[in-house]
Parts: sequence; C-alpha cells; structure tokens
Amino acid sequence: MTTPDHQSPLPDASRPEARDRIYRSPAGIAGGVLLLLIVGWLGFDALVSGHGRTPWLALAGLILIVPVVAAFTLRPAVYANEDRLRIRNPLRVIVLPWSKVASLRSHYSNEVVDASGTKYQLWAVPVSLRARKKAARQAQGAGRGGGSRSLSLGRASAFGGSPATDAPVRPETDRIMDDLRELAENRAAAEGAQGEVTVRWAYEVIGPALAGLVVLAILLAVG
Repeated sequence: MTTPDHQSPLPDASRPEARDRIYRSPAGIAGGVLLLLIVGWLGFDALVSGHGRTPWLALAGLILIVPVVAAFTLRPAVYANEDRLRIRNPLRVIVLPWSKVASLRSHYSNEVVDASGTKYQLWAVPVSLRARKKAARQAQGAGRGGGSRSLSLGRASAFGGSPATDAPVRPETDRIMDDLRELAENRAAAEGAQGEVTVRWAYEVIGPALAGLVVLAILLAVG
C-alpha cells in the first residue's frame, strides 16, 4: 500500500491490501522432505558412529547438501496479487509488476517473459506432460462418446438429478498459468502494478552451500 499523504492521516480504506495467491508444487515438497529425511538419517549416523575424519566429512556434506536440496524442492513458490508477480526460485527471487509482464508461456516448462525479453522459469509450477496427455485422452473420449453422455444427462435432468459436467479436466499447472495470464491482462494498466523488475540472489542458500563445499574440499585435500 502507498503511504498516506499529509492531508490524509488515516490509511486509504478504499483500496484493501493486496493478498497473495501462493502456488507451490506438492510433489516437489514431498520429494524434498523425503530426501532431507534420508540425508539427515545418513548424516546423523555418520556423525555418531563414524571414526577419524568421517564425522567431519559428514558435517561438511550436510552443510552443503541440505541447503541445495531445500532450495530446489521446498523453497520454490510463486506469489501473485493484483500488483505484481513474485517468483521464488531456488537461487533467485524475481519481482515483476504486472505492467512489465509481456507474456506467460507454457511448453516444456512454465515461464514468464518481461518487457525486455528476459525469461524467468517458474520452478514452483512445473509442467506435467503426463497430465497433459491424460487431459488429451479425456478430450478424445469426450468427442467419441458425446451422444451417450447427452442422453444420460437428459435422463438425470428428467428425474430431478443435477446434470454433471463431463468436460475434460485441464492439468492443474495449466489452470494456474491461465489464472496468471488473466491477472496480467487485467492488471497491466493499473496504477499499483507499475514499477521495475527486481532480481535478488538467494544468499541465504548460496552462502551455506558454498561454506559446506569449501570445508568439504579442504578436508578432501588434506587427506
């Protein structure tokens, strides 16, 4: 929200604070939790029962591996509100006001293109080719069996039942991209959606991982 001027001591109640829609990958989170449990179990076992340099190597390995695994599985998220799109990727955070979003593309990955032509991948919204193929098969089946479904829907209506929709279900990530495209189209000219694209490196991930890598390299070099 903008800061109220000196003539308006109270905040502007006509424009409620924009709330984020948050998109994340449940499969990525589940996989990350599983990997962290395995890495933690192996690392803890090496710390407790290891001999010689083994505990130190295990500690350095944990410092390196844990941030990397978390960055690529638990960290990715996409935040969208009426003013901007914020992309939290493994190693960067990108903030794009809707006025700077040129397009949102879906092919083998989902990505946003800003006004300068720079592309940013949406790690938290991965493309599922399997889900697309399933939706395509459903669409083909709907085309072949349209007559029988129309008859069944007519019977349901005649007996007072509520007609069910038999339309093929689009993959979840494609529907998310549709939502983001709608926001981009509707809010590009809004006053609150103006500004510049900002990119920030995730030093909270890069720092610990580099530290673990350095310690591990020193231990291996010393022998």
